[in-house]
Amino acid sequence: MAYASLIGAEVRRREDPRLISGAGRYVGDMSLPGMQHVAFVRSPYPHARIGAIDSSAALRVPGVTAVVTGEDLRDACTEMLFEGSEGSDVAEGESPKYSHYPISVGKVRHVGEIAAAVIAVSPAAAADGAAAVVIDWQPLPAVADMEQALRPDAPLLFEGAKNNIDHVWKRKRGDVEDAFANAHRVVKLRMVSQRLSGVPMEGRAVLTALDPMTEGLTVWTSTQAAHWIRRDLAKMLGMAENQIRVIAPDVGGGFGVKIGVYPEEAALAALTRRMGMPLRWVETRLEHMQATTHGRAQIADYEAAVTADGVVTALRARVVADLGAYPVSAGIPDLTGMMAVGVYRIPAVDYEITCVYTNTTPVAAYRGAGRPEAAYYIERLMDAVAYELHLDPVEVRRRNFIPPDAFPYKTPVGPIYDSGDYDKALSKALEVGRYADWRAEQQQRLAARAAGERVPLLGVGIACYVEMCGFGPYESAHVRVEPSGTVTVMTGISPHGQGSATTFAQIVADQLGADFEKVIVRSGDTALTPMGNGTMGSRSLAVGGGALVRAIARVREKARRIAAHMLEAALDDVVFDDGRYHVKGAPDSGLTLVQIAERAYSDDLPDDVDPGLEATDFFKPPALIYPFGAHLAVVEVDPDTGIVTVRDYVSVDDCGPRISPLIVAGQVHGGLAQGIAQALFEEVVYDENGQLLSGSLMDYTLPRADDLPAFVVEQTVTPTPHNPLGAKGIGEAATIGSTPAIVNAVVDALKHLGVRHIDMPLRPEKVWRACRQAQDGA
Repeated sequence: MAYASLIGAEVRRREDPRLISGAGRYVGDMSLPGMQHVAFVRSPYPHARIGAIDSSAALRVPGVTAVVTGEDLRDACTEMLFEGSEGSDVAEGESPKYSHYPISVGKVRHVGEIAAAVIAVSPAAAADGAAAVVIDWQPLPAVADMEQALRPDAPLLFEGAKNNIDHVWKRKRGDVEDAFANAHRVVKLRMVSQRLSGVPMEGRAVLTALDPMTEGLTVWTSTQAAHWIRRDLAKMLGMAENQIRVIAPDVGGGFGVKIGVYPEEAALAALTRRMGMPLRWVETRLEHMQATTHGRAQIADYEAAVTADGVVTALRARVVADLGAYPVSAGIPDLTGMMAVGVYRIPAVDYEITCVYTNTTPVAAYRGAGRPEAAYYIERLMDAVAYELHLDPVEVRRRNFIPPDAFPYKTPVGPIYDSGDYDKALSKALEVGRYADWRAEQQQRLAARAAGERVPLLGVGIACYVEMCGFGPYESAHVRVEPSGTVTVMTGISPHGQGSATTFAQIVADQLGADFEKVIVRSGDTALTPMGNGTMGSRSLAVGGGALVRAIARVREKARRIAAHMLEAALDDVVFDDGRYHVKGAPDSGLTLVQIAERAYSDDLPDDVDPGLEATDFFKPPALIYPFGAHLAVVEVDPDTGIVTVRDYVSVDDCGPRISPLIVAGQVHGGLAQGIAQALFEEVVYDENGQLLSGSLMDYTLPRADDLPAFVVEQTVTPTPHNPLGAKGIGEAATIGSTPAIVNAVVDALKHLGVRHIDMPLRPEKVWRACRQAQDGA
C-alpha cells in the first residue's frame, strides 16, 4: 500500500462518525460517585460593593449542602492570573494588579461576576439555592461605553488605572506629517468593530475530583489549552503541577473563548479541596453571555493620505479598545496595531490604540483575536479611498499591494511578513467570482431602477487580508510505534473541532509508513501528553505539526537503522519512500513499518540500537507566519426594507500546502459563516448603565443555514519557510476576510445613493435608515 499520497488527499474526518452518532463525551455528560453540583450567585449590578451575604434561606432549600463566599475561599486560592500586555507595567510572568478572586471579595465590576457558590445534590437544587442567597449589594457608579470611560469624570474601575486606561500601544514610522501635508486628499473613516460573543455549541463546563494517588486533583474542563489550565491552577492553589491532572475530553467548539483559566475552574478546584467531594458546574447560555469572555469591541478613527491615483502614502489611526472589567487578555488589541497596514505598502504610519476598562464582561480572544479588526479597518478604508477618488476598488488595492519580490517584508509597525503574492489571490478571486459580469449586472439593475423597476440593488465587495498566526513559544509531540506497527501520537495541542486527529494521522502515514486507519492521536490530557500550548491562533498544524514532523523524523531514522540491520545493508543505502524501507534501487525487497516494529521490541537488534521505537520532540518556530487571501462577496439589498441577501461568495485563501483539503474547506466554511455573521447579525449590547440586553439567543442573532449562500472555496499556494511542512494557519483566515467583504458589498450597492459607511451589524433597520438619510441629504 502506498502512503505518500495521503498528504493532500481528500480523506474524511476520522472524528466524525463518533461525534455525529452521539458517542462524544463532553464534561456535561460525565458523572462521578458522590458528585454534587455547583451554581453561582452572580452580580445583577455592573459595579457594586458586596455587603453582607445571608445564606440562611439557601441552606434551607432541600438538597443544598453548602454556600461558600469569596471570604470563605480567599485563603485557599489566590486572585486570578491574567496576562500582561506590551506597553503595560506588568512584567512577564507577574500577576497584574487589576484582578479579583474566583469568587469575588469586596466588589464586583460587571454583571455576571461571581459573588458566592452554592453546592447541592442536583443542578436544580443548586440553582434554587443560588436564587435564595440574599446579598446586601451597594451599587456604585458604572460606565459601559469605552469612550465615556476615558472622560475625566468617568467612574473608575481601579483606583490605579487613570482614566480607566490599562495601556496605550503606539507605533510611529516614517514622515507622517509631510505625507498628510502634501496629500492630494485625506480620506477619513470612523468604524466600529462591535462586541461579539463566541457562542460555541457547548458552553463551558468543569468537573473536579480529588486524586488520592497524588493527593491532588483531576480537573475535566472544556478548554483549548489543558496545560495552561494546569499551570495556572497550580499557581493559584499553591500545588505542584504534577499534583493536578487536567483533561479536556470532547470539546464542542471554542473559537478562542475557552483558552485561559476562568474563575469557575479555579473555584471548583478550591471547593473540591475544601469539601472533599467531586463537583460539577455546567454553564447556562445566560451565564455564557454574561461571564464568558467577549470579542472585538473597538472603535477606530482612520485617516489616509492619498495621491490622485489612489496610492496611500501615510496612515494615521486612533483606536479605542474595550477590555471589559478585567485584563483577561489585554494584549489582543496590540495585534490590531501590528496588522495595521494589512497587505499594503504604506511607508508612513502613526498608530495608537488606547485600551480601556469598562463595567462589562472582559474582552479576550475570539476567532482572529485582533486581526479581524485590523483587516476590517484597512479594507473599509481602501474602499473609501476608491469611493472618494472615483476609482475601482480593485485598482486601488493593486496600486498599494506589497509586491511579491519584497518578501520577507518588514511593515512600518514591526511584523515581518514571511511570504506572499497578494495580486495572485485577488486575480483568482476576480476570475472565479466573475467580477466583470457582476459589475455589468450591477449597472443593468441601476438602469432598471432608474426606469421605475423595483429590482434589488446589487453590490460587489472585495477584501484582501493577511493575518499573523503560528504563535509559539513551542509545541510538542510524542510518536510511539507499538510492537504491532500501529502508531500512537500524543500532542500538546488541544483540538476542539479542527480535525487534528485526521491531519496528524495523514502526516504519520505519509512520513513513517503507518496504516492511516490505525494511527491514534491523543490530546488534551496533561497526564498523557508532553507539555504544550494548546490550540489557538491557527497554530495547530504550523507549530504542532512541526513538532510532529520532528518526532517522526527521529522515529524514522531509528527505523532505518533497524531496517539496515534486517536487510544486512549499510545505513546510507537504506531509504524510506512510498511507505517502505528498502535498499536504494530495490523497493520490492523492502520492509514495512509493521515488520520493523516487531523487530524493534525483540532481542535481535544491533548492539548500538536500544529497544523500542518512539520519540518526543518540540518545535520552536523561528518566526510568525502570515496566511493571506482575497474574498469577493455579492449581495442584494432592498432599499425599501433594508434586507441584505448574500447572493454569491468566493474565497481564495493561501495557507500554504494543504495536508487535508476537506478539513481546510470545512474550516473556511465555518470561518466565513462567523465573519458574515459579524457583518450582518451578531452584537452584544449593553445599556448605558452596564446591563446586558442580549443575554439569550432570542436577543443575540446567530446566522441560519438559509442566511448563507453556497460558498466557492479556492486557493493559491505559497509555502512558508518557517516550519517543516511549509503550512500556514487556516482556522481564522476566512473570518478575517469575510467581514469587510460583506460590508464593502453592501456599501457598494448603496454608494450611488450617497451612502459612504454603515456600522456593523448591518441589520435591515440600520440599512434602511442609511438609505433614507442619504436620500434626505441629497
